[in-house]
Amino acid sequence: MSTGDYKVADISLADYGRKEIEIAEIEMPGLMNCVEENKDRQPLAGARVSGSLHMTIQTAVLIETLKKIGGDIRWCSCNIFSTQDHAAAAIARDESAAVFAWKGETLEEYWECTLSAVTWPEDDGKGHGPDIIVDDGGDMTLLIHEGKKAEDAFLKDGTLPDPTSTDNEEFKIVLTIIKRLLEAGETDKWNKIAA
Repeated sequence: MSTGDYKVADISLADYGRKEIEIAEIEMPGLMNCVEENKDRQPLAGARVSGSLHMTIQTAVLIETLKKIGGDIRWCSCNIFSTQDHAAAAIARDESAAVFAWKGETLEEYWECTLSAVTWPEDDGKGHGPDIIVDDGGDMTLLIHEGKKAEDAFLKDGTLPDPTSTDNEEFKIVLTIIKRLLEAGETDKWNKIAA
C-alpha cells in the first residue's frame, strides 16, 4: 500500500495510468472543452471538492478537469471493487487529487477512505470539509447527514450513536466512525460541512 496524502495500492502503476488518462482525454472531448473554456476563468478557484465515484481512468479525467478549473480535490471510490489501481496511482502521484482508493478494500477501509476524502488537513475557515461533493452512490452524502444528525443529538443531550442499534454491517461502520469522532471531541465537523 502506498500512502502520503493519499492511499493507493501501488504508486508504481502511475506511468501506466497516465498513458491511459491521455488516451481517455482524446475520447472525452466534452471535458476537454470544459477545461479550454474555463482555464482562465477558474470557476472552482478556492473550492474544495470531495468526490465518491468509481476511481477509473474516466473518473481520473473528470478529477483533472475539476483541478484544471481551480478545484482542490479529495477523492475516494464509491465501490470496494471498482477502482482501477493504475488510475488512482496516476492521480495520487501527479497530485491531481488526494485519492483514497484501491481495488478490494474491506468495508471498514472503504468508509475510512470516504472519511479521508471529506477531510482536509487544514481548516479553511469553514472547517476541514468540502464546499462541493460529487457523490455517485450517496455514501458520502449519507456519512455527512448521519454525522450531522449525531452531532445535533450529542450537543442536545450527550447522546452518542449506537452501532449495535442496527443489523446492517455497513451502517454499523458508519455509526462507529461518527461515534469515534464525537468521543475525540469533534462535535461540529458534520454541521460545518452541511452548512
